[in-house]
Amino acid sequence: MKKSSDRYYVGMDLHSNNVMIGIINQEGQRIKDKKLDCDLDKIDQYLRPYKSQIQGVVVESTFNWYWLVDGLMERSYPVELANPAQIEQYSGLKHGNDKSDAYFLAELKRLNILPTGYIYDSVLRPVRDLLRRRMSLVHQRTALILSFKSLYARTTGQTLALSRVKTMSVDEAKKLYEHPANCYIAKVQKEHIGGLDQSIKEIEKVVLLSAQEIPCYTKLTTIPGIGKILAMTITMEIGDISRFKKPGHFASYCRTVDARHLSNGKKKANNNAKCGNRYLSWAFVEAANFAKRSSTDCRQWFDRKAAKSCSVLATKALACKLAKAAWYIVTQNTPYDARRVFPEKASATQS
Repeated sequence: MKKSSDRYYVGMDLHSNNVMIGIINQEGQRIKDKKLDCDLDKIDQYLRPYKSQIQGVVVESTFNWYWLVDGLMERSYPVELANPAQIEQYSGLKHGNDKSDAYFLAELKRLNILPTGYIYDSVLRPVRDLLRRRMSLVHQRTALILSFKSLYARTTGQTLALSRVKTMSVDEAKKLYEHPANCYIAKVQKEHIGGLDQSIKEIEKVVLLSAQEIPCYTKLTTIPGIGKILAMTITMEIGDISRFKKPGHFASYCRTVDARHLSNGKKKANNNAKCGNRYLSWAFVEAANFAKRSSTDCRQWFDRKAAKSCSVLATKALACKLAKAAWYIVTQNTPYDARRVFPEKASATQS
């Protein structure tokens, strides 16, 4: 029987067309469960009798969590997003299903050991996702350009410069070949490349309007190697910077640090290298590649690091430095200072 003093915890195992809900009390006893359609009103109706006593609603971070988490938060439910990459069920479990998964999430919340994910601001999230789609379009454009160059090389035995592919008109592309099929392929590919170029430019304009309203955007462009696109990416992917208490935490989230497990000074295993944000990882590695070409300080530091290890590790290490610099810039609202990033340079100048 439900008492006014009871506290309840809700776990939700979300799928593409249904959600399994499990409710437990403060003693861990299973109260009720039900599989519902992905309908926010039905879910709200099911939870409403317990709403005032619910201590937490846990939703697993699946591909389609936006509507459920945003909807429940709008209706004043205490929602948390579970991070499945950090959740490991009891290895001796003999039987598992949607019901047990839902109850397991609720139990983790009850025990206060739930690994949570970040719930990005629902207003800026669509803009961030739009910028992520830009990367997908860039990959498609690159694949088409390489295919275009490959066709020309196979057919003529000559190499076609990248700059020529980008500036060539559709009619010029058709005239490269004699066979009608090759002419048609060149025409279609060039039209698609042009269409992708236009879509990418339009996306950049839309995202730039939102990014410029965030104070850290302009200051991030003062970091060597970070231009308009990378600054937009970093700005939109960071979210609330206060969730990273130290610069090392942010660098780890950007996947710029080693994922290793050491015991007694010896490497025992590789930890989860994919834990973190792959878009920020790409952004800071790209920034490091640009920085070592455009900044003397970055180049000198990179050369010293590469001499001791290798070019790949040195690039990742430089990316880590730039990520930490970005953390200070955003948290302290200050422009880039090379003397803080490379303290050895400041010491040499003073001496």
